[in-house]
Amino acid sequence: MKTLANRLEDEQHARLTILAKLSDVSVTDAIRQAIEAQIERMAANPEVAAKANDFQDAITREADEQRAAIQALFGGATDESPKPTETKAKPPAAGRKGTS
Repeated sequence: MKTLANRLEDEQHARLTILAKLSDVSVTDAIRQAIEAQIERMAANPEVAAKANDFQDAITREADEQRAAIQALFGGATDESPKPTETKAKPPAAGRKGTS
């Protein structure tokens, strides 16, 4: 969870506080509900969806550039993710009994 600090005009805060009380919710919950409603409105906007595609393309281009830079610096980089190293359990030290 993230914490955000927002400055509200005194009148805006007073209206929000009254509306929250009348709705039997906390000011924090009223703000969360308003943010969620705005997120849903923005996500449903076709212009935003088109910009999301452009943004995704830009992310891909930037990642490709960074991969090329790493390969140029260190060479031999592959597209495969590194495999986790295996660790073998060490036998108990001599004279110690294992516990069950």
